[in-house]
Amino acid sequence: MFTKAQLDRYARHIILPGVGAAGQRKLLESKVLVIGAGGLGSPILLYLAAAGVGKIGSIDFDTVDLTNLQRQILHATSDVGKAKVVSAKESLEHLNPDVKVETYQEHLTSQNARDTVRAYDLVIDGSDNFPTRYLVNDACVLENKPLIYGAISQFEGQLSLFNVTTVKGQSPCYRCLFPTPPKPSTVLSCSEAGVFGVLPGVVGSLMATEAIKFMLGVGEALGGTLLHYDGLYSEMRRITVKRNPSCMVCGDTPSLVELVDYDLFCS
Repeated sequence: MFTKAQLDRYARHIILPGVGAAGQRKLLESKVLVIGAGGLGSPILLYLAAAGVGKIGSIDFDTVDLTNLQRQILHATSDVGKAKVVSAKESLEHLNPDVKVETYQEHLTSQNARDTVRAYDLVIDGSDNFPTRYLVNDACVLENKPLIYGAISQFEGQLSLFNVTTVKGQSPCYRCLFPTPPKPSTVLSCSEAGVFGVLPGVVGSLMATEAIKFMLGVGEALGGTLLHYDGLYSEMRRITVKRNPSCMVCGDTPSLVELVDYDLFCS
């Protein structure tokens, strides 16, 4: 049963075909883990909380810096110096007291990744570095958890849904697209290359859209599709991607069965 406040808060969902009261209950009962509380994490976390996702996990080891505020809309000037997960929890609970926010102010490692991922229905990776992306992907495959991936650079971004079964069959994992991490210094960070301030808002909102669609079971999921967004020319491209039977983690005979701390060879 919904409370009077919930009926008011979620009224536009409840009257929406494809969502309704049953769909809203699904959201309230769902558990989603968001990796990163920065540029991509900000819109993801805000829209999940606004939609009424019952339990949201937020993991980030960093603190709010003044340089973040050009794009990380979850945080305010008064939050500078504060742990991002603490700032995130305060913002989300202020937005929607229905939501339980679980915070993890720590690095995700091979020691804690599987236990952390295991407690959630869906994982969304809004991290900004390759070691975390590979670790999250591998943990999700080993724990059989669906993963929404997104990444941004300068004026462009991309996203997809991994480790799910669709009408097209089993979707790929992140390693099917990018089997091994890039060599050091071949990819610039945001601090080196810059990033268009609104870009993470666009891509993060698309990731939140995919998450809510997936939990509700509506529309067509991005499993097997990489969506590329070009902010300079307002163009989107859909690229079909397939599972690699020889993938070292999700393939027919996987060789990777334990997690590795990828920063050891990405640094």
